This record gives sequence, structure tokens and C-alpha cells, in this order.
Amino acid sequence: MTSTDTPDATDASATTAASDTSATTAASATATGTPAMLALHQTALGGPEVLRLTELPRPVPGLGEILVAVHAAGLNPTDFKHRALSIFLPPPPLTLGWDVSGTVVATGGGVTLFQPGDEVFGMLPYPYGAGSHAEYVTGPTRAFAAKPAGIDHVQAAALPLAALTAWQALVDTADLQAGQRVLIHAAAGGVGHLAVQIAKARGAHVTGTASAPKHDFLRELGADACVDHRSEDFTDTEEPYDVVLDALGGETATRSVGVLRPGGVLVSLLPTAEGTQAAAEKAQVRAVTLVVEHDRSGMRSIADLVERGRLRAHVSGTFPLAEGARAHIQGETGRTTGKLVITVR
Repeated sequence: MTSTDTPDATDASATTAASDTSATTAASATATGTPAMLALHQTALGGPEVLRLTELPRPVPGLGEILVAVHAAGLNPTDFKHRALSIFLPPPPLTLGWDVSGTVVATGGGVTLFQPGDEVFGMLPYPYGAGSHAEYVTGPTRAFAAKPAGIDHVQAAALPLAALTAWQALVDTADLQAGQRVLIHAAAGGVGHLAVQIAKARGAHVTGTASAPKHDFLRELGADACVDHRSEDFTDTEEPYDVVLDALGGETATRSVGVLRPGGVLVSLLPTAEGTQAAAEKAQVRAVTLVVEHDRSGMRSIADLVERGRLRAHVSGTFPLAEGARAHIQGETGRTTGKLVITVR
């Protein structure tokens, strides 16, 4: 689905809500003489209809920060969750978005890595640095890396949070090595489809779980084997895995312990069911839950894979900033292959 698709009634309602402007905030910005910008903003928790295109004061970079003119910003499941619930962030008002690709406009004091005009991509510090679903955003210099020249801003914006999650899970945490076997749950999703490519770049044997219609997509990414989560049991395997990347949590994590060899590693991205740790100890495997962190070194490693043709985000839909609510509606179906991206410039 792209922004040119005809919206249904729910889409139309959300788009109308997203197009409203906060007159109070806009008047405040104008009165103080502060340059303004548009942002996908919310003043209450709730469904996609709480997202409104709002005029806000343009942020100013502080010490060690850069001001980025946003060209595109990725959308992730954590955006949907934080829009509806106060998980890590304080209550609204707030502007969501952690993925960003754009051009440096200004630098704060002490910045030496970038200068105005540089094209950058990165992940704002998670969770408290949100704000990329806007025309401008500030962030610490070391949350960014130079955007790979061979991809556009939409491709670049789809990468940071999901690719860093996969990298930190497989490389930093599990130390995945060539020849090892890895099982990736939800392998066609935002994190999963990038994890497949990263694991293959590491020389691993990759098995991915996904619905049968997505198996061809996974094989194109390099997956060696696919499991249909609707009709097959991933625990029915003749050879154990060295690493499991679990993007589902709950009972899936607990059951995944049983497919690991002793000494193997289970990395979950969501809370696991009660008993997972006890099962892991009994099976002599390591079970951890990962929260992604901003990481310049990781971003540079991701950029290197992109430049070598080993990593590419699959973007299944783009939406202009004014239609960000529609992007949330699409993302919350849970059927997206790869990533959705909000375009700003």
C-alpha cells in the first residue's frame, strides 16, 4: 500500500485528523519569533486519529547535537505502541519517530563529525529521543552516520532502528559466526528481513519463520530454509540452532529455548513468558531481552553492508507526513512485509 491508494472510511477519518493544525501552538511559535516547522504531533494517547499535522517551534541543536532537515523517517511498531500507551515516554504532548534520514542544517557547540550540507541517517536515542516525524529534528552527533551514497533517503530512513536491533542482537549479543545456525522469527518483518541479510553476511545458515506466501521473499534475501508459522512447528527440527532471534516474545520465546544447543543464545525483542529463564537455565542456554540503543559504530557497520550490496531495506509503502495516521493504520494490521516510511521532503 502506498500513499496513492484509495483510503477506506477509517483512512479518510485519520487523514482528516492528521491534517488539522494546532492553532494554539502555531500562534505561540509565531509570537515568539521562533522558526516553525510541521510535525506529526499528538496531545493525547489513542488511535491513529490522535495524530495531527501541527506547527511547532523548530528545535535548536545543543552541545554535541546536529539539526537535521528530515527527508524521510521510518515507522516501527514501537511508534504504534507509544502513540496508544505511555510505555517508556512521558504522557503527551509528543512527536514520535526514531528513524531519520536527512541533511544537516546546523551544528551545536563541540560538533566535529558533521557540517551543514552533510547527508546523514541514524536512530535518535531510544526511547527518550523521539521526534523524527517532523520537518526538522535534533539529535546527538554520534547517533548518526553518513548516509550511503548508493541509496535514497527513503531507503536510508527504513534502516536505522530495525537494522540496529538486528545487528545488536545477532552480532553484539549473540556473536553470530560463520557456519552457525540461526532461527529468525517473523523473518519477513521490519527487523526480521534485515536480520536475515545480516546473518547471511556473517556466513550463517538461516532459517526464517513466516507465512507461506512470504517464503519466496525470504529466499530472495538469502534464507536457507523457511517455516510456515501457520501450518508447521518450528520446534520440529533435526539439528539444533546456535542462535534464535525472537521478535514475538511470550510463549514463542519459551518454546524457542528447546531448539537451541547447549551454550546457544536466545535474544528476544519483547517480554517473554514466565518460565523462559528457568527453561533456559535447565537447557544450559542464554536467554536475554534486548532494547535497541543508538550506536554510531553499528550505524557505520550497517552503512558498510549497504555499500557492499549485502543489506537493503524492503519498503512496502510510503506516506507523506500529512498522512502519517494512514501509515499507522497500515502498520497496525501486522501484515507489512519489510518497512513503512514517512516522506517529508
